[in-house]
Amino acid sequence: MEVLAGRPHELTPQLLESVERYRYKVFVEMLGWQLDTPPGLERDQFDHSGTLYLAARDAQQNVIGTARLLPTTQSYLLGDVFPQLMGGAEPPKDPLVWELSRFAAVDFTATGTGALGQFSSPVAVGLLEKAIEVAAAQGAQRLITVSPLGIERLLRREGFRAHRAAPPQIIDGHPIFACWIDVTPRCPPVARREMAH
Repeated sequence: MEVLAGRPHELTPQLLESVERYRYKVFVEMLGWQLDTPPGLERDQFDHSGTLYLAARDAQQNVIGTARLLPTTQSYLLGDVFPQLMGGAEPPKDPLVWELSRFAAVDFTATGTGALGQFSSPVAVGLLEKAIEVAAAQGAQRLITVSPLGIERLLRREGFRAHRAAPPQIIDGHPIFACWIDVTPRCPPVARREMAH
């Protein structure tokens, strides 16, 4: 697996279109999100020249994972669309905090990959590690995300330092929450087990 990262002018138009097609398959077709988006492509107001994209590709150059990083000092998903997930606190506007959104790691070439299975895959772990690395290079110390509730346990299991910003809420029938992720190397499960002995 390779993970490419960059702003739109640093990536090929073909790769950006592949990312938008992949996001449409994941978020509109698979997860059923009601998004106002062009047919077959998923993009929104937070996809612009300053957006940092990550795209994981397999050996055949198929996109098998995506993520988007935005500084919280500008307009971003949690701050503009889901501020209620902060539980009454102000959404961050801090150069040390970046938002991770449109995170997905579904390999459509593999069989039996479910919506939540994506979060425990080696692709998801590698993509999140790369997202943390890219965010750190931008000066971030923490990430904030809008996440489905199921990801919390999986983040902890894989050794990422993550915690809730506030209690989860039901939005469009799905429990979601604002999740803080520290921009630090994860403690892999094997290392954690050895430390416990």
